[in-house]
Amino acid sequence: MPAPPLGEYKFLNSPMQETGIPSLPVGSETFYMATQIKFGTSGWRAIVGDEFTMENIRRATAGIGRYVASHNLNGARLLVGRDPRFMGETFVSEAAAVLVRCGVKPMVIPEAAPTPAIAYAVITRKTDGSINFTASHNPPEYNGIKFSTPDGAPALPEVTKAIEQQIAAIKPEETNGATAKKIESEEVDVRPVYLRRVAELVDIPAIKKSGIRIVFDPFWGAARGYSDALLRENGISVAAVHDYRDVLFGGHAPEPEGKLLDQCRAKMKETGAVIGICTDGDADRFGIVDQDGTFIQPNYVIALLFHYLLETRGWKKGVGKSVATTNMLNAIAERNGVDLYETPVGFKYIGELIKQDKITIGGEESAGLSIRGHVPEKDGIIAGLLCCEMVATRKKSMQELLRDLFGKVGSFYPVRENFRLTPEVKEKFTRKVVADPVDFAGRRVAKVVRTDGLKLILEDGSWVCYRLSGTEPVVRVYTEARSESDSIKLTEAAKQWVLQ
Repeated sequence: MPAPPLGEYKFLNSPMQETGIPSLPVGSETFYMATQIKFGTSGWRAIVGDEFTMENIRRATAGIGRYVASHNLNGARLLVGRDPRFMGETFVSEAAAVLVRCGVKPMVIPEAAPTPAIAYAVITRKTDGSINFTASHNPPEYNGIKFSTPDGAPALPEVTKAIEQQIAAIKPEETNGATAKKIESEEVDVRPVYLRRVAELVDIPAIKKSGIRIVFDPFWGAARGYSDALLRENGISVAAVHDYRDVLFGGHAPEPEGKLLDQCRAKMKETGAVIGICTDGDADRFGIVDQDGTFIQPNYVIALLFHYLLETRGWKKGVGKSVATTNMLNAIAERNGVDLYETPVGFKYIGELIKQDKITIGGEESAGLSIRGHVPEKDGIIAGLLCCEMVATRKKSMQELLRDLFGKVGSFYPVRENFRLTPEVKEKFTRKVVADPVDFAGRRVAKVVRTDGLKLILEDGSWVCYRLSGTEPVVRVYTEARSESDSIKLTEAAKQWVLQ
């Protein structure tokens, strides 16, 4: 029986007297002075040894445990996993001990595991969710806790808010020295069932038949032994780089962006590979390198796969995208007569569309996607393997396929830049984005969108979007024009608008 949707949960506020960690009554406003733990778009993240401490790990885990236990009086189970970051094994062990005290049975994943594999295990094992120790693509000094609900999706804001309230009410003495000498836990291998599912969704025999060569770069992360193993076990030529554990990720963030993929490019040249597929620290994001070493930006990858899946799978479902993702998806949806759903930034919103079977594919410009019938969570592994299938069956490079798609729906040139603001500029800019502009850089504003930040749709179809960071003095600026020359002009105008 599938896990009930969140909407069917009842908030049960009976105290858990046997666990030693009581539940928080509704309306309680008893809080204690401690580091404030806030869950962002992908959980809570902090620097190890600064705010990411054993004490705060216990508090965060206890808050999740109390929340889950209060919804499952007959016994709850949570998967507990991690990526390969520093001290991950210790954090998992500590979290398992805290969960036992909360009356929750921990199901421990002993090896580093991709976020999408953990999500799929939540669904297939019908657990009450998962705790995943990961900071995804953040620099190596960070770690984090991501909580997923019984549907395998990232927790929605109403859930994380309730967890934050539970955390805030925990007294220091309730979590000090929480480690138990003996805990009841079960070890779980999430790899086999996940790879079987991926093999059902990707045409592996077609990749093998084509004879193409592939390079895989897991960035020292959780996907080691996943994409490459699946290909190799099916007789497909694949070479790997960065396929060992390095908790420093080579001295930089484990993010598969173009400037960090030189070793992937070198291996492609050495082996004659036609495509390089890459994943980040927890394998929820992807990076794609074309045959000539060109990095294919995520916006284009999502658009190409949307078009390809519509043609090859016969799915007449729409597409989900964040507000900052390319309008090329809009054009493909319109051309095929399917629905378009534009969401705030955060894959949890796209995950809801996947759960509801409304979309063929959902993606964000920050290199996250998933597809129909798969997990409601970003999956960098399946993104890369689908690109391999597409190149293999179409017998064209990624850039050739993109030129073909431009010929069908028109050209699109998306750009994203981050700008650090001085306190004075940030204060002025914060006031400025409250108003609805009628023109922008000499162009009439046709529509103002406030799904997430400020997005201005201009009369010529180009657009600009501003999103202020909630954690640092940075504004993220997204632009998209219909020609390369106009993209340069629009990007510069968007930057100047911040400073004016």
